[in-house]
Amino acid sequence: MNQFLGFVRKEFYHIFRDYRTLLILFGMPVVQLLIFGFALTNDIKNAEIAILDKSKDNITRQLTSKILSSGYFMLAENLESEDQIHAAFQKGKIKLVLIFEPEFGGKIERDGSASMQVLADASDPNVARILSNYMVGIVNVFQKEIMPDKKLPVEIVPEVKMLYNAEMKSVFMFVPGVITVLLLLISAMMTSISIAREKEMGTMEVLLVSPLRPLQIIIGKVIPYVILAFVIAMVILLLGYLVFGVPVRGSLIVLLLYSIVYIVLSLSLGIFISSVVNSQQIAMMISMVALLLPTIMLSGFIFPVENMPWPLQWFSNIIPAKWFIVVIRGVMLKAISFGILWKETLILLGMIVFFIGLSVKKFKIRLE
Repeated sequence: MNQFLGFVRKEFYHIFRDYRTLLILFGMPVVQLLIFGFALTNDIKNAEIAILDKSKDNITRQLTSKILSSGYFMLAENLESEDQIHAAFQKGKIKLVLIFEPEFGGKIERDGSASMQVLADASDPNVARILSNYMVGIVNVFQKEIMPDKKLPVEIVPEVKMLYNAEMKSVFMFVPGVITVLLLLISAMMTSISIAREKEMGTMEVLLVSPLRPLQIIIGKVIPYVILAFVIAMVILLLGYLVFGVPVRGSLIVLLLYSIVYIVLSLSLGIFISSVVNSQQIAMMISMVALLLPTIMLSGFIFPVENMPWPLQWFSNIIPAKWFIVVIRGVMLKAISFGILWKETLILLGMIVFFIGLSVKKFKIRLE
């Protein structure tokens, strides 16, 4: 019995001395609980909206104040004409545009009814549906509040219109997200495992003493994954269009160029992971925990980043998929041009330079 207890004690010592095991045992559950707990929510607060007030009377000001004080919406822009609506949506921040008809307050005073239009960005149908329901609910409460002061029954009719996805198909949201996740998995995870396998088997050193230069070896190993990832992106786009009717309203060439940029970024992540680990298992674990889970949960693929606490919103900025999803949804569904996406472009290119630089530094230390 003493020998058995000694053996158990020895196993505890081995576990506690291995910081990587402790990190997996205690770190992963805590991180997953926090991410799932804060990210899995259908509540949306402080969504940015734009308002086109053609009336600018006391009633529209009261209703606007009611909407903005609800906590669900915040005013990002006051529009002067309908020509500015499309440009406001293309910037990517505006979720709703609220349009008050001319003489809004006068029609309520005179006829007891007036209409307003709610335009929603339905490229993310779940968010559009939730925010539209919020808006209609606030308007209904408002008209009940002002009814006692009016001689006629008050009726404010909010006309809700979904832009970029009139039928509210969820597949319009999932196809860009699936492309993002698959490109990451193929490029980053498979590349990191492939190079880690060479190091684990001891064949990387054999390759390095061959006539090929180290840079040529790395490029030779990643080129197949570039081609495979690009072909898979093309297949998903084709299936999305033919089977589900997901359009590519913007330039297909621009979309493919951004896909290549994202593939190169994912490859640089995979090379970086392989440069700091020596086994396939660890490379797989890091890829799954550090790349796959945040990509799905914190990139805006399924759950809007604006819902999350500010620490998670800040952390999401270092996730490459967040910026690529903005690009791919914008080009596919809104026909956004390259000029509007300059910020996302610079961030993606900056990440490529950063991770390639780190990878080169690590490879020089570990392999030469």
